[in-house]
Amino acid sequence: MDRRNFAMLASGLTATALTAQGQPAARPFEVAIIGSTGRGDYGHGLDTVWQRIPRTEIVSVADVNDEGRTREIAKLKLPEAAGYRDYREMLAKVQPDIVAVCPRYLDQHSDMILSAIEFGAKGIYVEKPFVRAPAEADQVRAASQAQNVRIAVAHRNRYHPTLNVIGGLLRDGRIGKLLEIRGRGKGDRRGGCEDLWVLGSHVLNMITALAGPPRTCSAVLLQDGRPATSEDIFQGAEGLGPLAGNQLHARFLLASGVVAFFDSVANDGTQNQGFGLQLIGSEGTIAIQADRNPLAFLRPGNPFATIDKSAGWLPITSAGVNVPEPDPAAIRRVQHHDAAAEDLIDAIENNREPLCDAADASLTIEMICAVFESHRQGGMNVAFPLVQRDHPLRQG
Repeated sequence: MDRRNFAMLASGLTATALTAQGQPAARPFEVAIIGSTGRGDYGHGLDTVWQRIPRTEIVSVADVNDEGRTREIAKLKLPEAAGYRDYREMLAKVQPDIVAVCPRYLDQHSDMILSAIEFGAKGIYVEKPFVRAPAEADQVRAASQAQNVRIAVAHRNRYHPTLNVIGGLLRDGRIGKLLEIRGRGKGDRRGGCEDLWVLGSHVLNMITALAGPPRTCSAVLLQDGRPATSEDIFQGAEGLGPLAGNQLHARFLLASGVVAFFDSVANDGTQNQGFGLQLIGSEGTIAIQADRNPLAFLRPGNPFATIDKSAGWLPITSAGVNVPEPDPAAIRRVQHHDAAAEDLIDAIENNREPLCDAADASLTIEMICAVFESHRQGGMNVAFPLVQRDHPLRQG
């Protein structure tokens, strides 16, 4: 054996390297990164997460912006030859196992996902929101199912262990009978429809994870306090498509019989404190603060009783109610996408769906579009699945 081959074997770089049990080491999953500098960039760390995941190797990056691609290559410590202007060319040449669809701009997602499927990806991790309309979700899901490709969507809170604890509290009746769910976006300058897409997608996704799918939706969009009309339609930021209204109020009747609300008002003065949802029960309230730590709090007692002021908010962690978080590192792995990336790899290897899969994310998109469709129909109830599969505001 020459010196070079001995060095490669010692460092574990050859395909015939052995594990401690004497079995051939599994080759790493090759990951390709799709970014778009100036049009959503690389999302919220969907590129760098793969540097921390065992058994993955970032092998290439595509970005039409030359300067952005050069910076990304340096950040990911890749050779210059690993960079491509055209993501389709990259996918055709590299044929990676996993593709990270990173840009926040929504109008790029569908084409990028479909191309990754076409060129043989086994798994895809995509920034939220998923796609622009149910029709795009239908197309992506059909293509992924035909090729047995696993798609995970970056609704990070779905991977949070505290969410499982909250589900258990609901099943155990810790807050009594669940009466209603109230969700809000951040209520900043994006309040209304942009807030619904960008931040409300997280909230709606958690609602269905905890309380099940919707039956119907009724909603109203307002522009400066009056019902929004076709004259108020504009093209939203970040490739969101047509939007209208700086205030919205939506009501979803869930299959369980529980009613869930989502509200967003531009510049509502809450300093982003409303972002998340409240599960209001007859014997207590659970407040989920999206993307914060602790993720949730429980206030025991009848939420409508105004006499008893003794009950305060108790933190909910992965270990239960009012118990210190035993594994802060695991929470950080949720916040930085490590948990989602590892779940996607496990889904590929075990032929199962990821925790936040294309079906879950598609339902979130359908709920968002149901808000527009209900308003278009004068606030009437619209049933799921939606008959109108394209973006409702494109209908005028």
